[in-house]
Amino acid sequence: MGKSKRLYIIGAGFAGRTLSNELASKAIFGEVVAFLDDDPQKIGKKINNIPVLGPIRDVALLLRTNPADEAIIAIPSASTDCLKELYSVLNKASFQKIRILPGISQIIDGDAHLIQTRSIDLQDLLGRNPITIKLKQSLSYVRGKRVLVTGAGGSIGSELCRQLLSGGVSRLYLLGHGENSIYQIDRELRLLQDEGVGEKAAIVPVIGDLKDALYVDYILSNLKADAIFHTAAYKHVPMMEENPVAAIENNVFGTENLIKAAVKHGIRHFIHISTDKAVDPVSVYGASKFICEQLVLDASENKNGPNFVVVRFGNVLGSRGSIVPLFQKQIEKGGPVTVTHPDVRRYFMTISEACSLVLKTGGVGENGGLYLLDMGEPVRIRDLAEQLIRFHGYEPETEIKIEYIGLRAGERMDESLLSGDEIPSLTDFSRILKINRKKPLEINVKSFLEDLRSVCCFNAEKPDVYRNSKILRDILKTYGMIPLENIG
Repeated sequence: MGKSKRLYIIGAGFAGRTLSNELASKAIFGEVVAFLDDDPQKIGKKINNIPVLGPIRDVALLLRTNPADEAIIAIPSASTDCLKELYSVLNKASFQKIRILPGISQIIDGDAHLIQTRSIDLQDLLGRNPITIKLKQSLSYVRGKRVLVTGAGGSIGSELCRQLLSGGVSRLYLLGHGENSIYQIDRELRLLQDEGVGEKAAIVPVIGDLKDALYVDYILSNLKADAIFHTAAYKHVPMMEENPVAAIENNVFGTENLIKAAVKHGIRHFIHISTDKAVDPVSVYGASKFICEQLVLDASENKNGPNFVVVRFGNVLGSRGSIVPLFQKQIEKGGPVTVTHPDVRRYFMTISEACSLVLKTGGVGENGGLYLLDMGEPVRIRDLAEQLIRFHGYEPETEIKIEYIGLRAGERMDESLLSGDEIPSLTDFSRILKINRKKPLEINVKSFLEDLRSVCCFNAEKPDVYRNSKILRDILKTYGMIPLENIG
């Protein structure tokens, strides 16, 4: 970036002023030439000798004849409708680049930093209005503690790590079996620290595999963690239909290993991330997550163990392997954008909102509690595809085609957040529901696990069973995990 780059900060509040102070000390990033704001009490004044111009719509459009290089939206509490309006105005004003600060849930006491900004994208415009979750208050139960995040390199795991860094943990363990993803989140967190984000937590990358029970036991005995956020799982439904044994082996027995070690080594909090696909599952992935839910809930009966909590929610916008990044790549190559069915619908929330609510639930959830994040109304995937096409400046069908390819293995038209035997109840916390079951689960989990183990672990007395997908599916069908028509 050259020193001649001109920057406009949208929002002359505390976050905007903080950014301007930081940019003043980093001239290489450009010069802040003005704040844009709609507050009549601020318009016409100067902040740090920088003029405040407004209203935003009027001033931004005047810049079309002499476009600025970059705009930074510094309004962490902005509603989705406000962001849509700002994006439309700034886009029409021909700003070369539009960046945005993270939502209010990720800003500690208004403490915003330039390194936290990123290019605005569709998920900023699709999410619901942000809720104010004070991270320091929500994370008081892990403040000054050692926290382990499994799957730390994934979309949910990495965002949890960012927010935990801001919440005052003393040590943050990043566990994953993918070297590159752990390297990336490790470097990102250290850069955030270098730029003043969060407190001085020790960041410790840990490469390992949860399927290795001895390793998991060894790691937990040495890390002395106080809390575990368990996000690690194989998640891609069609791929897991093609690799069903791997799904059960990794998700179910990896979770079992982690639970056993957590109980043995005095972990105080165990927060397990689940999915709407665990509700009346029709896929092997969904079945694996249903079993994981039950393993965690059963483990809560050990009064000397951790505070076990399960948090269930639907899809998150922009996660790796999700449809938004796929659609974006398809649009970049000129289409078509592939949708399974014109009427298929899914529940969505932003990654940051989901993680903020997970962190909150971990602190307020009761031992043995199954919690559901309020996902709002389901979104039709066709509508999402059309919005994304328009976001990139094209017209659906006339410029970028939408192609319907049919439901893939393990998919269904609609996902449900609750089964027929589950009743949601309100909690004292916005967008967090507690799930109660009408009757106990009628499955012998111990025998179920042993039947599954014979497929995942070699037994010389049953060599033909080892990694036999057909037998695995038969076992799932016997225990009512997936419908008869999904057995093949």
